[in-house]
Amino acid sequence: RRRKAVFLRFHQASRLLARRMLYYRILGVDPVGYFDAVQVSSRHETSVPWLGDISKAVDYVQNNRVDVVFLGLQVANNPSVRRLMEVLQDSTVSIYFIPDSRLFGVPGVQVTEMVGVPMLVVAETPFLGLSQGLKRLMDIVLSIILLIGLMPVFAGVAIAVKLSSPGPVLFKQKRYGVGGKEIDVYKFRSMKVSPPSDIVKQATQDDDRITKVGRFIRKTSLDELPQFFNVLQGSMSIVGPRPHASQHNELYRKLIPGYMLRHKVKPGITGWAQVNGLRGETETVDKMRRRIQYDLVYISHWSFAFDIRIILRTALLVFKDSKAY
Repeated sequence: RRRKAVFLRFHQASRLLARRMLYYRILGVDPVGYFDAVQVSSRHETSVPWLGDISKAVDYVQNNRVDVVFLGLQVANNPSVRRLMEVLQDSTVSIYFIPDSRLFGVPGVQVTEMVGVPMLVVAETPFLGLSQGLKRLMDIVLSIILLIGLMPVFAGVAIAVKLSSPGPVLFKQKRYGVGGKEIDVYKFRSMKVSPPSDIVKQATQDDDRITKVGRFIRKTSLDELPQFFNVLQGSMSIVGPRPHASQHNELYRKLIPGYMLRHKVKPGITGWAQVNGLRGETETVDKMRRRIQYDLVYISHWSFAFDIRIILRTALLVFKDSKAY
């Protein structure tokens, strides 16, 4: 027979598990309901019914056929949960603990093991051992191929930038790299040369500092091409969280929990956030928060195929990204 399951604390990970149980019927487990302080908002699109507050779980389990209980770790010390655990110890019900992806208010919690010991880890870098070597090899090979193939484009952009306004062809900006260490990131100059300032202002759509040539190369991402030299040097990767100005890092790390976790990996020329429409100016904290969420998803779910997917989507977006300026 199919097994019946209930959830205590219907957080994001629990909702995802419930949806997959309903989709993958071969699992043989049916989610019959969940207990939580409040009913989950309809925007989460779950068909699993709310059975009431967690305090009602004991009576429900005692009076209904329940085979599996999925328990969110955030409520493990709840008095009602402790009473339920006492009841379950005198039953044949299976118990699974599900860590919330934001356990202790920190995003990016993952389940792993080390030498056979299971544990929870907060946003560990996925680039260890063989995966680190594969990532680096892909960066080197693709960068060399692109630098050789795009050499005429490099020359054309360099000449156009030099003729557009007084100043150098290339410029470098201080950014945070892996481990939060400062690196120099290279770009083709797209703006008029301005006096040095401690305040870094993000480019806006009608920014009068941007030259006509600069507007074109920003729109087509040609200004980013020199960063392939950063990739060859090893300070950047082709795919990863986009590097932000150091001043912006110091601001947003205070406003967005988990912001610095994006620096567990090398910054990239393109990233998961950028191919999902989060490119360009981040004039609100909410926009930056959404970008960080995508960055942390990339870190948590990295694979070689994921990188290839992002590269292909970037190629499709290069000439039609309305958010680039």
